[in-house]
Amino acid sequence: MAYRSPYLTFALVLLGFSLSVLAQYEKYSFRSFPRHELMPLDSAYRHALDQYSGEKWPETVEYLEVSLRLYRLLRDSEAFCNLNCSTVRLDDESRFAEFPELHAFGNVMKRAQCLKRCKQGLPAFRQTLPSRETMDEFEKREPYKYLQFAYFKSDNLAKAVSAAHTFLLKHPDDEMMQRNMNYYKSLPGAEEHLRDLESKTYETLFVRAVRAYNGENFRTSVSDMELALRDFFKVYDECLAASEGSRDIKDFKDFYPSIADHYTEVLERKVRCESDLTPVVGGFVVEKFVATMYHYLQFAYYKLNDLKNAVPCVASYMLFDPDDEVMKNNVVYYRYHRDKWGLADEDFLPRPEAVRYHNQTTLQLQLLEFARQKLQSDDEGEVLEFLDEFLDAEE
Repeated sequence: MAYRSPYLTFALVLLGFSLSVLAQYEKYSFRSFPRHELMPLDSAYRHALDQYSGEKWPETVEYLEVSLRLYRLLRDSEAFCNLNCSTVRLDDESRFAEFPELHAFGNVMKRAQCLKRCKQGLPAFRQTLPSRETMDEFEKREPYKYLQFAYFKSDNLAKAVSAAHTFLLKHPDDEMMQRNMNYYKSLPGAEEHLRDLESKTYETLFVRAVRAYNGENFRTSVSDMELALRDFFKVYDECLAASEGSRDIKDFKDFYPSIADHYTEVLERKVRCESDLTPVVGGFVVEKFVATMYHYLQFAYYKLNDLKNAVPCVASYMLFDPDDEVMKNNVVYYRYHRDKWGLADEDFLPRPEAVRYHNQTTLQLQLLEFARQKLQSDDEGEVLEFLDEFLDAEE
């Protein structure tokens, strides 16, 4: 099906920014999603694009906004069930002590039972599940490409600017959308609507903390940065949990290769969580976001003369950037004055949540690299050598 280009044709328009930007999620509630909006995501999105193709702009806007809410509902529902079922175990694991395979898959079955019960009670799973291609489009913010043009054609420049900005954060090199944005910015009042409609609470807290830091209001900076850090880890865990959804079966393999294939797909989505959740501030990606938050914290705590909290933040930062010379010198400085400030050995250890995040992201990436190197198309020579080792062992 052919769709009109979602980029502007620049005719002279006399439009203002009189309409305020209300993000589509201001109508969203995970626990009380409107019944009249419940429908399969694929159907809602396809209908929105059909309306777009027919240049029915109000209907396009309505169904694209509904589609975005349905996508969030599905992601939130997936995360809710997977998080709540993540610790479910067999009732008496000791019975399986001599049977590791039964033990492992017994826990898998208990978790599957928990997920089944949980999903039966949530409206998102009573709909036909969307295809992986549709989910990928929403993860890449593709709907905003169409939504910004539909807003523009509906004479709602405020929302068009926000939608274009939201899309560009994921696709900064998209030339046509950049042209759209340049046009929007040429109009009075556009700058105030440069909002990320998919922004998270931790992003707002982070920006606020940095502003307080730059203004030397270190107590406020510490408070907001700690909240940002806590909220980021919460959202990160939710992202991991939401990555454990369904998959499209493309081929039929033996039992263990099939499980490995599915888990590799899950790992790919989990590894992407780190980059997907990294904020863009002022047009720049905040590299090593978690490490950066600890960097701000250690200096702010130091300026507050709170060395007991500053030193663990230095150690936490070093997990992610062990070769940073400035931080190395900070550690030397703190150790030299440890008696003066009453610092003990345990104060020089990284914070537990930093250790957990570092270890988890590292192990996930290592396991994914193993899958990519060892579980993809077989190298015939390697296979023959592997079989020879088995045969030699039997002899």
